[in-house]
Amino acid sequence: MTLLEDLQWRGLLADCTDLDALTQRLGQGPVTLYCGFDPTGDSLHVGHLVPQLTLRRFQLAGHHPLTLAGGATGMIGDPGGKSAERNLLTREQLAFNLTRIKAQLERLLDFSAAGNPARIVNNADWTAQISFLDFLRDVGKYFSLSSMIAKDSVKSRLGSESGISFTEFSYQLLQANDFCHLRQTLNCELQIGGTEQWGNITAGTDLIRKKLGLSAWGWTFPLITKTDGTKFGKTEGGAVWLDPEKTSPYKFYQFFLNTEDAKVAEYLRKFTFLTRAEIEALEAAHTANPGIREAHKALAREVTRLVHGQPALDAAVKASEVLFGAPLDGITEEIFRDVAGEIPTKNLEKTKLAGAGTPLTDLLVHSALCPSKGQARKDLEGGGIYLNNVRVAEAARAVTVTDLLFGKYLLLRKGKRTYAVINTV
Repeated sequence: MTLLEDLQWRGLLADCTDLDALTQRLGQGPVTLYCGFDPTGDSLHVGHLVPQLTLRRFQLAGHHPLTLAGGATGMIGDPGGKSAERNLLTREQLAFNLTRIKAQLERLLDFSAAGNPARIVNNADWTAQISFLDFLRDVGKYFSLSSMIAKDSVKSRLGSESGISFTEFSYQLLQANDFCHLRQTLNCELQIGGTEQWGNITAGTDLIRKKLGLSAWGWTFPLITKTDGTKFGKTEGGAVWLDPEKTSPYKFYQFFLNTEDAKVAEYLRKFTFLTRAEIEALEAAHTANPGIREAHKALAREVTRLVHGQPALDAAVKASEVLFGAPLDGITEEIFRDVAGEIPTKNLEKTKLAGAGTPLTDLLVHSALCPSKGQARKDLEGGGIYLNNVRVAEAARAVTVTDLLFGKYLLLRKGKRTYAVINTV
């Protein structure tokens, strides 16, 4: 299977400016390609994974990937996919964001590969040197107003209540100039991006053709969505970030583990480097027995390992197993806090556990696992109560400070999956 055939099988082709010509060009040898992002935050999120992983797929096939940081365009904001204008960031904010993001990119792309290492380029390096008059003369004259207005990203905003500023309207010219500059200086022949970038990408291919008389191609992949059509990568707590300080590896792992059944096969194809045979085997296993969630576990493992590394994956899996009754031996407080964040929590004065402690029946009622002390005693005698994932059958069991995890927490469980955390204060 060729690279393009693999990309199409994975559902990573929405449109291409000339697929036949690009196929022919790729058959002649390696190409340089790029995908851009604006460093408007200090971390990438899971929505950035498909573009960067697609660059990686090209790199593994021997091509030369460039990831473009929008140090210049990030100061303006792309209107594509947005209903309102972005807040403008300072050069200092963008520079800080880029330093944080670079470490994340180094996990996704190989910057030390022999022969075709990935490279980061910053469009501020060439855009900042252009005067406004030079930009109008050297770039703006190649674009008609009617063609710029016809771009979907512009049309949708023109018809909105907020409209579009001249600043954002100019964005497509800046991105077109980026592609033209990279074509001229680094022989970059291909730009890839999501479908919302189609207008910006084709603006670049048009500029290259008119100004340089050279060929260039644009490739877009579909936007990733949930089954209800809403944007992928959002949770009740906000975006799922690649920075472990913003989204812990455990929560990151859980995000992919909880993928909708209808989407797990698609995400395996788009977010992992598993082979077609491996993915189709997982799809078959999921169809035969979806309750085992083998496909979901494989997806969560592969993406978490890729983004955070094997040690972080091991910790995330261990934390996940806690909620299935695994022993707490060797678990760190950081992992436990991640788990506790997913469980109903009640505070308790630590002094109540001093000396002889507090009856476990009282704690079961306090945590809302049992409606009454009488029911708590019945559940204990029936063998359905666990303290720190160890079964307790004595109705008279008292809990003391010696039972605390990390000197602060108690993990209570009723039955197989009903948990509560006591947090002492």
